[in-house]
Amino acid sequence: MKRLIFVNGPMGVGKSVVCSELKRMLAPCAFLDGDWCWDLTPFSVTEETKAMVLGNAAHLLRAFLTCSAVENVLFCWVMPDRAIIEELCSRVHTDVPFSLFTLTARAETLCARLRADIGAGKRTEDVIARSLAYLPRYEGEAGGTRIATDNLSVADVARQIAGILLGKERI
Repeated sequence: MKRLIFVNGPMGVGKSVVCSELKRMLAPCAFLDGDWCWDLTPFSVTEETKAMVLGNAAHLLRAFLTCSAVENVLFCWVMPDRAIIEELCSRVHTDVPFSLFTLTARAETLCARLRADIGAGKRTEDVIARSLAYLPRYEGEAGGTRIATDNLSVADVARQIAGILLGKERI
């Protein structure tokens, strides 16, 4: 049975690494990180680039969903507004089961994770303020099944999501 699975949350919460782990657990599975759909230098958020990234993501999601070799399609991205999720789903035009998971963490946890990424050269210092500003938005309308990642490993979070999707308490 095909499934479309969105993993949502602020920057630094662990969406990409959790999805990489989930991809193995949910095989045959495709994984699309929304950031790959607008990897620009310089990074620019405009109405034009927002429309482009939505179009790119929808195109790739549709392609994965129509491929007979794929059962599960994972998509992760920073989607603090339910309207973004609904827009993507409407562009994909599919009737496969849809699941939304929102990863959360306390501000201290996010800061520590982001500082580690900054130290490793993966992110710039400005990401901390942006991620913290988004954090309250995931308590409201973003929705889905919320998973607090503070005291969990990547594997623990992935097992929890896989267990929910497969109807099992433990994976």
